[in-house]
Amino acid sequence: MAALLSTASLAFSAELNIYNWGEYINPEVLKKFEEETKIKVNLSTYSSNEEMLAKIQGGATGYDIVFPSVHMQDIMAKLDLLEKTDINQYEGFKNIDPQFLRAKSDPKGEYCLPYAFGTVGILYNRTVLGKDITGWHDLFETAKAKGVKFTLLDDMREVMAVGLILNGHPVNSTDPNDLQQAADTIIGIKPEVAAFTYDARPMVQSGDVAAAHFFVGGMVDVFGDPKNLGYVIPEEGATMYQEDICVLKTAPNKDNAIKFLQFYTRPEVAALNIAQQTNGTPNVPARQLTPENIKNSKEINPTDETMKRLQIFEDLGSGLRQLDRAWTKVKTAQ
Repeated sequence: MAALLSTASLAFSAELNIYNWGEYINPEVLKKFEEETKIKVNLSTYSSNEEMLAKIQGGATGYDIVFPSVHMQDIMAKLDLLEKTDINQYEGFKNIDPQFLRAKSDPKGEYCLPYAFGTVGILYNRTVLGKDITGWHDLFETAKAKGVKFTLLDDMREVMAVGLILNGHPVNSTDPNDLQQAADTIIGIKPEVAAFTYDARPMVQSGDVAAAHFFVGGMVDVFGDPKNLGYVIPEEGATMYQEDICVLKTAPNKDNAIKFLQFYTRPEVAALNIAQQTNGTPNVPARQLTPENIKNSKEINPTDETMKRLQIFEDLGSGLRQLDRAWTKVKTAQ
């Protein structure tokens, strides 16, 4: 046994510490990286950009790689937390669609690698609702008429974005009047809201709630039960998200981290991840390697027309305080 343990430790003489959103990477991707490089991957997870930033700013120094959303990448760049990797000089970077170089702080991709994108829409149980829904107003009316409930994400920006969109305002508005209208809209539907939560998928699957404000990654459930479940990008508009792979300035294993970024530029690797994640990928050749149901899904790969209705969050700077005040009103309203 001692000999076996010694061999195992020798097999992984190097390490890489990844800090990612919960269940946001296919374990097979990490296994493939380990097998090819003999670098041991340690995965830790977080549930929000803010949680991740607080941990890093709080002095956590063991992490090598994080996966911030675009606006959080810009915030982290301002705070000088990210390492310049020059990943854009690597040959595999040619596979990345340039429209996904969205970070204002990194327009050329000198720091981070675009990882995945998707929409935030409505995952729903058509058996409970008795129909397919087209968007938020349709859900509100149907839920009220049927006496059923739905969940919203426990996420300030995403929930306030729903209120802003429904009032015709941009999701990055910090105008107090816009935010007041958005808050009033969300407070108005609270009687139909079962909870603010990220953990809604099992509740929708079981029919305990009729629908959930959720990420397109919920399509994995729709594929598993297409008779009962659906996902819709609301006709009124929606947010889209994009996460990038960034190396921290405090990373103890910078060389291994850059190896991972290079590894992830390979189409077959990105496709392997998307096959389990059901997100979109900025890696253009990878799209053709994904399973047919993902390749042909307009929910995962929105049309150009749908993309025009999507908005992405930006760093609001000091304006975030206005948003926080409105969110507090929403959460505390009875």
